[in-house]
Amino acid sequence: MKLLNFGSLNKDYVYDVEHFLQPGETMSSLGLFINCGGKGLNQSIAAAKAGIPVHHAGIVGADGGILEEKLRENGVNISLLQRADSPNGHAIIQVDQSGQNCILLYGGTNRMLTKEYIDRTLDAFADEKDVLVLLQNETNLVGYIMEEAHRRGMQTALNAAPMNKDVPDYPLELLDWLIVNEVEGRQIAGCETDEEILPFLREKYPNCGILLTLGSRGACCVRGKEEYRIGCFHADVVDTTAAGDTFSGYFLYSIYEENNIPNALLLASAASALAIGRKGASDSVPLKAEVEEALRNGTLGELHAVKIR
Repeated sequence: MKLLNFGSLNKDYVYDVEHFLQPGETMSSLGLFINCGGKGLNQSIAAAKAGIPVHHAGIVGADGGILEEKLRENGVNISLLQRADSPNGHAIIQVDQSGQNCILLYGGTNRMLTKEYIDRTLDAFADEKDVLVLLQNETNLVGYIMEEAHRRGMQTALNAAPMNKDVPDYPLELLDWLIVNEVEGRQIAGCETDEEILPFLREKYPNCGILLTLGSRGACCVRGKEEYRIGCFHADVVDTTAAGDTFSGYFLYSIYEENNIPNALLLASAASALAIGRKGASDSVPLKAEVEEALRNGTLGELHAVKIR
């Protein structure tokens, strides 16, 4: 399996704060860290650290050299990246004293994909077998990429974040995997409670695997007639910024490497638990060897996926 990630590339400006800013409030931060991030970059690095050969596609801005280097040093193939003179995407992130975050995004070059570039990139894999196209909602033309990848016989996965009004209009029925958290899941399903999410999505997209992450409550996964749920490892929270991206990257690696949902949930849960104990976005993603050692030694505690049906 090879992973082709049409992914966002952001500079993250991370501010440590006592609490999240309120309307009209001015407050001094406790610190500033400039990191490499973006859901696309984070997930490429997570998947690469897990063990998938990853090609990252996207557009990097004039100030994005540090982002290219971060991908390269983590084993991600960047030969498909396109460069532009426009400002790169960036994020302003507040991290409070409990490790929780809120994020303001600026799309920049992440929103400059063209159909010509997409077609050319997908065509580069015309002779490849077992290619998984990974998408997030921080770039433009997401629906077009889904359609063209499907038309070429490629598998597709979408992490529907950040959520907006466009997502329900994407051809989600073409996906092999849809990854959502509880907020995104409720919005796509148009439901009030978390318990309604999976039944709705399972019925509407019967050919699509659904991974529903629930933060500190763990995660659920449905594929066909299989349904599993896993809790959460207890870990000291330092920064949750890339925890979800780490979970996604490790889950996709494991599900395509072993085709075993319980193992994929366990590996992804352990990886994200290690990630939240570290500062930063992509820099917090652990190596697979670290994850396996933590599971082997039980340093995170005991956790197992439970079969629901």
